Amino acid sequence: MGSLAVLDTNAIIYLVNGQLRSPLPLKRFLVSVITRIELLGWKDLGPVEEAAIRKVLGEVREVGLEEAMILQAIELRRSTSLRVPDAIVAATAIVTGADLISLDRTFIGVPGLNLLPIEIQI
Repeated sequence: MGSLAVLDTNAIIYLVNGQLRSPLPLKRFLVSVITRIELLGWKDLGPVEEAAIRKVLGEVREVGLEEAMILQAIELRRSTSLRVPDAIVAATAIVTGADLISLDRTFIGVPGLNLLPIEIQI
């Protein structure tokens, strides 16, 4: 699609852990504020993981909850089975015109969303 991509929480986790099968596409990356909350709010987050996550977050642009995203997330909640955090991430991608990079298959078929699935090494 375009030159922008929203990184889902799981994409950053697998990136930090070195588990991506292929490099991320060459795009300008965004993250939703909900992604930062999910990543840094993890109960068992250790100092090494936190430093690696903060490094990645420092290299991307964080997008807050703007009215258009809130309205889009509400519509997605009404029309899909997405949980609130996933609806916010998807809405962020839709409203900004960005692709969404994620391992989460629940995004497949979400109206208006261009999903770029990632593959991981286990």
